[in-house]
Amino acid sequence: MDVDAVLLSRLQFAFTIAFHILFPTLTIGLACFLALVEGLWLRTKDTRWRDLYKFWVRIFALAFGMGVVSGIPMSFQFGTNFSTFSIATGNVLGPLLGYEVLTAFFLEASFLGIMLFGWKRVGPRLHFFATLMVAFGTTLSAFWILSANSWMQTPQGHIIDEAGIFHVASWWEVVFNPSFPYRLAHMVLATLLTTSFVVAAVSAWQVLTDRHGDTARKALKLAISAAAILAPLQLLAGDMHGLNTLEHQPVKVAAMEGNWESGPNIPLLLLAIPDEEAETNIFEIGIPNGASLILRHSADGVVPGLKDVPPEDRPPVAIVFYAFRIMVGLGMLMIAVAWLGVLLRKRLPRPYLWGLVAMAPTGFIATLAGWTVTEVGRQPFTVYGLMRTADSVSPQLTAPTVMTSLMLFAIVYNMVLAAFLYFAVRAVRKGPAPDTAPPPEPALSPHAHDHAAAGAE
Repeated sequence: MDVDAVLLSRLQFAFTIAFHILFPTLTIGLACFLALVEGLWLRTKDTRWRDLYKFWVRIFALAFGMGVVSGIPMSFQFGTNFSTFSIATGNVLGPLLGYEVLTAFFLEASFLGIMLFGWKRVGPRLHFFATLMVAFGTTLSAFWILSANSWMQTPQGHIIDEAGIFHVASWWEVVFNPSFPYRLAHMVLATLLTTSFVVAAVSAWQVLTDRHGDTARKALKLAISAAAILAPLQLLAGDMHGLNTLEHQPVKVAAMEGNWESGPNIPLLLLAIPDEEAETNIFEIGIPNGASLILRHSADGVVPGLKDVPPEDRPPVAIVFYAFRIMVGLGMLMIAVAWLGVLLRKRLPRPYLWGLVAMAPTGFIATLAGWTVTEVGRQPFTVYGLMRTADSVSPQLTAPTVMTSLMLFAIVYNMVLAAFLYFAVRAVRKGPAPDTAPPPEPALSPHAHDHAAAGAE
């Protein structure tokens, strides 16, 4: 493998986006969680919900800030490393990313201040409205970003001129391209599921260490219940997304399955060692007819093979194959752990609680694995079937230049991550603190003063 400017640019973008995606994955789900617990507080007046809100909103603020900081350099890389791609697709992707700033970021920026600092400055209902708007804004951000990414996976609604420049023919077709609904549902469910296991892990640790037990148990039960619902839904959404990918990107599915020959009765490989030079698998353990049954709903259903296309049009098979199994394996583990928690809900044993603590990073790992399947699986194209990655990089770019910037990114991002973890762990150790401050005095009407005076007499 040649370590040239193209490969290094891909590695740099993969590193920065993998780092960045960790934080939106948490903030989208956490914003929805905060809206839920604030709504429960308003409905039940149980102050433990309010204490949970005030605890988790600190984690949300940290993650939100990290998401903004880590996301800014990504947009610059389109110009510095992939200028040819930017020139060719700017008419399509530029407005989509602009809509994200104008709508989602505007909502978040407008209401985030009220959400973080307005607890005693505005009424409860206005504060709840601000929380809902921030939750809506974070989800709207995912809408536009995934629309842009999905267009690169399943492009439509455009025309290409003689210079290779993409122009929009139908915005409706661009935004709602064939893979967008499945990709959006899969990602939003991933954020909610990841957040459920983070909340469950932190709450389990607080119960185990006897910190804020009553409030932590309330969050723990809510998180387990949410995970028990979300994990099977994610399995269903993933299956539908896979069938859509089979229709529009069959070579990606062939790499996910490690299948070289197109044909019927294809096994579902649990483990294999793909050999790309020999165009076969060295070692296989699989379930007979499993891939045909899942992908075609028939034991003799025909599943595409990698050899259907020339080697230069295939994605790196081993990376896609293993990343897919990590994602699916962790997804099945989440279903088992969540439903075990539902069965044991009356008395959760300590080993189970420690197991929940260990599950804290699983949602992030599964999301990164799924993103790897999506992005590496569409190689060697940036715009699937239309524009190659090798033709997308900036022509004047050199390998030493990119290597230098990649190393700087790695150093700075790791320093920033260490700072985030330090403050996040500090906030978790402090835990939810009951609000002992007296509530603001209600304004008394003149008649109320009269009644109070009469009562005193």
